[in-house]
Amino acid sequence: MKEVRISLVGFGIVGHGVLEVVRRKRELLRNMGLDLKVVSVTDITGTLLDEKGIDPERLHGLKTLEGIANLGIIGKEAIRDVDSDLVVEVTPTNIVHGQPGLGHIEEALSLGKHVVTSNKGPLVVAFNHLQELAQDNGVMLKYEATVGGTMPLISLIEKNLVGNEVLSIRGIFNGTCNYILTRMMEEKYTYSYALTEAQELGIAEADPAYDVDGIDTAGKVVILANSVFGMDAKYSDVAVTGIRDITPEALNLAWERGYLIKLIGEVPALKVKPMLVPRRSPLAVGGTLNVASIETDLSGTITVTGLGAGSIETASAIVSDVVSIYTTRQIDD
Repeated sequence: MKEVRISLVGFGIVGHGVLEVVRRKRELLRNMGLDLKVVSVTDITGTLLDEKGIDPERLHGLKTLEGIANLGIIGKEAIRDVDSDLVVEVTPTNIVHGQPGLGHIEEALSLGKHVVTSNKGPLVVAFNHLQELAQDNGVMLKYEATVGGTMPLISLIEKNLVGNEVLSIRGIFNGTCNYILTRMMEEKYTYSYALTEAQELGIAEADPAYDVDGIDTAGKVVILANSVFGMDAKYSDVAVTGIRDITPEALNLAWERGYLIKLIGEVPALKVKPMLVPRRSPLAVGGTLNVASIETDLSGTITVTGLGAGSIETASAIVSDVVSIYTTRQIDD
């Protein structure tokens, strides 16, 4: 049985999800020969350490670790001082400077700890640097949850499409935008009304700019450009147009002509903009779904879809990455 000691850095929605998925799947993972233990959880108030593994029930309903943390260390100090094999980094995303996640990931990789993250910011800002750091220290950096939530895009390309040349990827990479456009089309809502509904349902943030202005999708395009196509793309290289100016009239006109309007990200073209999608296209998914069509030289075009967000859903992609680190090659730590 391989014991894997995990430090969880970030205690938001995704952090809670990681704890719960590890709890739910403990026996299944043990049957695979893996004993995953989250031995520490860190947020901005401190660190909770339990060498035997943290029970998610202890943290149920808590928004911070204030009052329950037993170590007064945070950030990089917590990564240094806790004895762990792997760091799961799920702090909030900042695609301008990547912090604090960038510093956390650099610290973990430099210490010879594997990293799994859902945090797009560090990968948008410094993808190639982080990959080189992981390679130099003989560890792995996994990030499936940064580009498609539950949609298995990176792993599909790395594992199942090995030997194929990927020619292009285009798809819907933001569930919030897809939900708004779907409701505008189905219910003839205005953009502002559909956005308000999405906010009331918790699908859109109080400040929706990151999603509706295409920033989130552009970040994912950058990660795909660098990870799949070997580019050295930056956010500033992506031509971005969001969905704020789309009207019900435009959606209706598109429908009458056999199309839907969707916010599409394209790689390696480095474009994010509303585009016409044929109603019978595999990309014509509704609600909060994400979808990507991968064009290859040998296998043709393969389309994959899945939920783009959610606590348990995102955590499932993170735990899958953790498992892949210890099953795709022999780890002797």
